[in-house]
Amino acid sequence: MVHESFKKLSLEKETDSQAMDAQHVPKSENDDNPSYEIDFVTLGMFIIDNIKYLPPTPPVRDILGGAGTYSALGARLFSPPPLSNSVGWIIDKGSDFPKPLEDLISTWETSVLIRPTPERLTTRGWNGYDEHQNRAFRYITPKKRLTAEDLTPELLTSRSFHLICSPNRCRELVTEIKARRSGLSTPDGGNLPKPIFIWEPVPDLCTPDELLNCTNTLPLIDIISPNHSELAGFMGDSGLDPETGEISTKAVERACEQLLGSMPLQSFAIVVRAGEKGCYLARNGGRKRKARPAGQPRTKKASALLHGGLQPDTDMEALFAGLLQDPEGTIAREEIEVDPGVERWIPAYHTDPEKVIDPTGGGNTFLGALAVALARGKSLEEAAAWGSVAASFAIEQIGTPVLGKDEDGAETWNGVKVEERFEEFKNRLAFSER
Repeated sequence: MVHESFKKLSLEKETDSQAMDAQHVPKSENDDNPSYEIDFVTLGMFIIDNIKYLPPTPPVRDILGGAGTYSALGARLFSPPPLSNSVGWIIDKGSDFPKPLEDLISTWETSVLIRPTPERLTTRGWNGYDEHQNRAFRYITPKKRLTAEDLTPELLTSRSFHLICSPNRCRELVTEIKARRSGLSTPDGGNLPKPIFIWEPVPDLCTPDELLNCTNTLPLIDIISPNHSELAGFMGDSGLDPETGEISTKAVERACEQLLGSMPLQSFAIVVRAGEKGCYLARNGGRKRKARPAGQPRTKKASALLHGGLQPDTDMEALFAGLLQDPEGTIAREEIEVDPGVERWIPAYHTDPEKVIDPTGGGNTFLGALAVALARGKSLEEAAAWGSVAASFAIEQIGTPVLGKDEDGAETWNGVKVEERFEEFKNRLAFSER
């Protein structure tokens, strides 16, 4: 049963099958009761959906919905217990909250913060689809938007944050979250690691008038992830092939090139969710210094070179290539890696349209898995593969996938092990883990 306040991030016993990397398991002083850190938090809302389909499909009511729910699902799919405790999200529970939904949420075993608000109705939405699967949406009860002030100290320590909002609001949230984190520390008293911010722009404000606000937001975040239509909206385009009416991959690539080209010195990445085309990854290249091993002191530069002095035997070619001469007259090479950048399409997992029953929430689920993968040190390409696999589970049915166990007690979703589906997809993509 999910508690009405933040769940304690603890577990009584860790089995071999549930083991995780040691870096994700902070130990208590007596080392017998490890607690799990938060890897993912979303500020997306929880919404109860009513969905109306074209006849003869009947409408459905009281379906788990909202960007917060589906992004938490994406992170949860790759976080079997006890790692499920590393997934944080917030639900404002109104007086009309259905008991079956609360019971369903409790089976996910996440660090969900459920806040009773009996004076109001739970946020509810109406969804309608046309013959082209275009979705219409409207709120049917007042919405309750989340802010940085809603985050508990535990949630503030998250390694990643998913934000779905306008450009201006994104800047406000990032600034406020960073400010509130400044007074917090890790369990051993150290500084919190730099968080990863994943920004999902709201469709209504993906317009040419908002492009400047968008570019002003990019230096503050790590990932911007519009869908193909939203990205095209910033550029004043439709994003569709004029001859076929399908999603134009060339339009996606062109828009990404323009956006990255306008800010060549920034390190953000663009992840464009493009439905049946999959997703497109784009990031500027550059050079990056190799991280020093923990505890290794920073090497001091030769004082003469720091002050611009040259020695008779200085190798000028090496110097201008970013190499320095040490006091003994030898060339000391800095440990520098060249980041070639990224330009890559990752296909959608499902290639058979009949496998897609309801696309609602697929993009949010993708981003939850992408965020938690990045928080656990995966590359952008592998994180996108996590997202594609997670989205495949979200769109196979109306509502969320069914959590279960196989005959060996291993966790399954819709009767499938997530790790097995990912391994199959990874082999299809032909890349190895980072």
